[in-house]
Amino acid sequence: MRKQNSTFKTAFISEAGSELENNDYFAFVELEKYACYVVADGLNELPDAKSARLATQTILLAFEENPSMGKRAILSYLEAANKALSTAGSREKLKASVVVVVTDYAKARYGYAGNTRLSLYRGGTVREQTRDMSLGNEAGKSGNLPEDALSRHEQRNNLHTYLGQGKGFHPYISKKQKLVNGDIFVLYTRGIWENLDTGELDDVFSEAGEEPGQCLDNVEDLLLSRQPGKLENYTCAAVFINKVFLDPNRKRRIKKIVMISIAVLVSAVLVSLTVWLLYRQRKNRMDEMERRYCNTIEYIQDGNFLRAGEECEEALALAEKLRDKKWIREISDYQKLVETVNAADEAYSGKEYENAGNAYRAALERSRYADRIADEYIDRQLKNITDYLSVFDYIQLGDMLAGRGDYERAEEKYLQAKSLAARVYFEEGRKEAINSLEAMYAAREKQEENDTRKAKEKASDEVGAAQLASEGDKAFAQGDYEGAKAYYAMALEKYQELGDSAHGELVQTKIASSSEKADANKQKEQEAEAYLEAGRQQALEGNPLEAQKQYLFAKKLYKELKNDEKVLEIDSLIQVLEISAAIEQEKTEKESREEETAAEEESLTEQETPSVLSGPGGETGPGGLAAMESFGPGI
Repeated sequence: MRKQNSTFKTAFISEAGSELENNDYFAFVELEKYACYVVADGLNELPDAKSARLATQTILLAFEENPSMGKRAILSYLEAANKALSTAGSREKLKASVVVVVTDYAKARYGYAGNTRLSLYRGGTVREQTRDMSLGNEAGKSGNLPEDALSRHEQRNNLHTYLGQGKGFHPYISKKQKLVNGDIFVLYTRGIWENLDTGELDDVFSEAGEEPGQCLDNVEDLLLSRQPGKLENYTCAAVFINKVFLDPNRKRRIKKIVMISIAVLVSAVLVSLTVWLLYRQRKNRMDEMERRYCNTIEYIQDGNFLRAGEECEEALALAEKLRDKKWIREISDYQKLVETVNAADEAYSGKEYENAGNAYRAALERSRYADRIADEYIDRQLKNITDYLSVFDYIQLGDMLAGRGDYERAEEKYLQAKSLAARVYFEEGRKEAINSLEAMYAAREKQEENDTRKAKEKASDEVGAAQLASEGDKAFAQGDYEGAKAYYAMALEKYQELGDSAHGELVQTKIASSSEKADANKQKEQEAEAYLEAGRQQALEGNPLEAQKQYLFAKKLYKELKNDEKVLEIDSLIQVLEISAAIEQEKTEKESREEETAAEEESLTEQETPSVLSGPGGETGPGGLAAMESFGPGI
């Protein structure tokens, strides 16, 4: 119904001009829904090339197979013509310029390649006009040349796009043009535009009526009146659109399109809203997860692992909802670290320092997978545990020394424990060290009171200073040089009170000798301790002989120091070494005897013995063997 309810009048002129053959071609097809108009200008020098005809026929055949106004469809028509010309079997490569117009009787779209031109007139003025795809047109644009000068430019026929080009073919396809009554499409070849100004053509079609033939006659008269020396093939086709098709269902179709568009729009809005809400929800979850994750890191850096655990648990739950494997893996590593540190902190708070140390070391291993974020905290806690244990070790060592009456060294250890506890803010250890010091001071004060009382009793004795000196001599003889010095000092005091300078000088000499002996004993004690430690190290390394030698050196020194406790301790260590050596020797001898017995049994099995010789009492022994030897070779 489109074609019947519209009026499109078409006319054309096409002549060879001064050439022998007309290599231009115009043809059109008007179908029920679409119409196609094609003008082609052959660019070959041979008169029988027929490139324009082949191009036009190819385009119209492609159009009839798939009539459409689509941009891709018109491009496919032109590409089909380009392929047909570039693959045609001919003495000369076929080339042509072309312009094609496709309309549905209400709108139109055109495409072209080369320098065949098209003009659309509406209301007496030019509405659309093509531009040549030539080097001359590009030079004209860059040089701002007038349109009429291009018809004489020497590069006007040097085309960069044309049919038959093969690869690199890029035609121009216009947008859709809405047609109105009175529109005129004019399609013409270079034989027209090289000889007539665009203004002259505009004048012809601006005063056109409803019949295209009269306008074309006027164009031809103008062309021939110029009497050009060489007139190329010329073709000019005019399509007068006297009546445009009006769709009776247009309003209904528009309403339907509007309704469908509204439904699509509503659906799109709903889908977009849903997608946006889902996106917003995911983004909120992502933001919340990242916030929780950052809180976890901040709490870890602050050492607050309880709050870090709560934040990390929330972040992990959000990551699982987001199904983000990367975040799940990363946050899980942080959660494992936090859980391990919390377990260590619990043991640390419960004063289970050894268990806490093991847990912190495990947490340090976990920290490798969490950017080493908790290393500083864990190292600090491990150092605290080491210091706490050192405080208890100092106190325990002080207790041992105080128990032996060595209050001076015990005081030194207690003070070390107190100082270390204060430095690491270990209040419990500091209080325990202070309590131990007070107990030690009380014990020492009591001991000192006892010593003073005994000294006074001795001083009040009949022998007085002599008895004290005698006691000093005894202590010196027993190797108690410190005690000897004490007695000598008391004796010296008495002698000084008595004014006995001779005995005083003698006692002073003894005091000096006691000091020398005490210093020598301290050096021996250090040497003995070194030998004892060396023996223990050799025993651990599996060198019992070397260990025993070191123990004997230490024992000799302790005997000289008359330290029976250490002598007994070393004897116990030597005895342990001897027992171990005896066990090892017995084991070796047993294995050797078993090997010899096995060898003898194997040897006896292999030999055939005619008789068994027995010694006295029927037993085989040394006597039996001697008897066998006495018989000699004759047996």
